[in-house]
Amino acid sequence: MQPLIDEYMNYLKVIKGLNNKSLVAYKQDLEQFDASTQKPIEKIASEDIYHFLEKFSNKRTLNRKLSAINSFFKFLAHESKLEHSFTLRSSKLPQVLPKYIPSKEIEKGLELIDTKEWIGLRDYALILFLYATGCRISEALDVKKSDFEGGWLTIRSGKGDKQRLVPVAKRALVSIDEYLSKRDFFSEYIFVSYQQKKLSRISAFKIVKKYLATSPHTLRHSFATSLILGGADLRVVQELLGHASINTTQVYTHLQKEHLQETLMRFHPMSKRYA
Repeated sequence: MQPLIDEYMNYLKVIKGLNNKSLVAYKQDLEQFDASTQKPIEKIASEDIYHFLEKFSNKRTLNRKLSAINSFFKFLAHESKLEHSFTLRSSKLPQVLPKYIPSKEIEKGLELIDTKEWIGLRDYALILFLYATGCRISEALDVKKSDFEGGWLTIRSGKGDKQRLVPVAKRALVSIDEYLSKRDFFSEYIFVSYQQKKLSRISAFKIVKKYLATSPHTLRHSFATSLILGGADLRVVQELLGHASINTTQVYTHLQKEHLQETLMRFHPMSKRYA
């Protein structure tokens, strides 16, 4: 099966344009499947695939390997290397709800920061900025002073090199201005290190972890959750987060439904009467 796997890898690289990380994952999964079955490709049956997949209890891992196998056999059938193809159904994954922390917890974390020096002011401004904008950490670290105009932030390094406009809460803007006024050196980037270089992802993670015991990405989820619970439309949240598809944003719909139900139970007269 190895020559066919190599041919498929070349197809994925040249025709599909997959990156090296994806290519390595596909190759490892298929070679692992080959080692497990030890059969000529034309004699492999669906039972062999199921037998291979039984070894993996993690559904995400199982589905990734199944996806690689399905696409491999589809390629072989399309290239007339096989008379038939396999398309086995993936295992349904439980919905993983994004972690978030309420604004009160964020405020408690902010109170722990010593803002007497510019480093503390930077940490304070970074946490507020992440929560106020919902930026990905990679986007936040690329932000420059010139990206702000009239209370709006232009994010120029979003996924797929797309740009989007995000309004920034006044409190976050004030904290950034205060931080920058105490910085006695110039840098085109807002968030920088002791060495006056652009802050790294690892350093940003450590800052958020230190004061909030969580990750920068959790602040992004907290931003979205606060909007949803406040009644924001899902399409607006999609735009602010920079999601290409509404399907990505729909992970927050459970919050929307819970909030609507809670509102009904609290304020509708019939709900009160029969509670």
